[in-house]
Amino acid sequence: MKLLTANSNQPLARAISDYLEIPLTKCSVRRFADEEIFVEIHENVRGEDVFVLQSTSYPANDHLMELLICIDALRRASAKRITAVLPYFGYARQDRKPGPRTPISAKLVANLITVAGANRVLSVDLHAGQIQGFFDIPTDNLFAAPVMAADISARFGKRDLTVVSPDVGGVVRARSLAKRLNNAPLAIVDKRRERAGESEVMNIIGDVEGRTCILIDDIVDSAGTLCNAAAALKQEGAEEVFAYSTHGVLSGGAAARVNKSELSELVVTDSIFNGEADAQDGKIRRLTIAPLLAEAIRRIADESSVSSLFD
Repeated sequence: MKLLTANSNQPLARAISDYLEIPLTKCSVRRFADEEIFVEIHENVRGEDVFVLQSTSYPANDHLMELLICIDALRRASAKRITAVLPYFGYARQDRKPGPRTPISAKLVANLITVAGANRVLSVDLHAGQIQGFFDIPTDNLFAAPVMAADISARFGKRDLTVVSPDVGGVVRARSLAKRLNNAPLAIVDKRRERAGESEVMNIIGDVEGRTCILIDDIVDSAGTLCNAAAALKQEGAEEVFAYSTHGVLSGGAAARVNKSELSELVVTDSIFNGEADAQDGKIRRLTIAPLLAEAIRRIADESSVSSLFD
């Protein structure tokens, strides 16, 4: 088995390498003067089972091209099997046509990865489960819920918890986490825009008064939804509000928005590396999913069950 990484999330790749006690394959990912990407692998990979670790996070297009070119280089170097390990699968939010003459970009990216030469895909908390069907190759979708549930239980085990979905579409995700937390009560934030140009009115479905609320989502981008939901929960009498999200995109002024919000803390995983450490005095904290991904990689290489990770 070989592990190879490009430039998107090297800290996570090194953590997975340390867990598996397998060194990262030596390779160089360079750019020509016109920003064309060039990949050179410095080790023999003929007949090897190779795992390419690369999140397609910001800058999404650069990191996607790095992934595709790494896969092509491995295929041409006669690797036996190539697994694209995508802790964060970019373009996942474009999984359907929201209007006429719009693309389904998630399917396009799935096609690109397959045509480049990947034999298998491993990802974490895909934005929508049907994205697995966009790939014509085996696809494993891991869940960060066990990692989050363990953290929540360790920190808030004796509190009265309510798991909250920030929108109706995330109810299944919230219910799954609530089940892991000894069937904690569930609440839903119902967002409605009364008319164009007016701010959203948030109604809380469920009892949150005097309780510690855990907002759960898969992606936090601008953090506007989570911050507004936290304010609405506080107005309904919630004691404290914490948010857990798998993928911390945190674009623009998201970090500043979180620090000024009613959220006590936002917890994200290290599926995305933003290039700099989080502020020590801020409200954002990171959980590592390196053991989860490493164990899945080991099981794929050994041809054993991945789904049993979540039993």
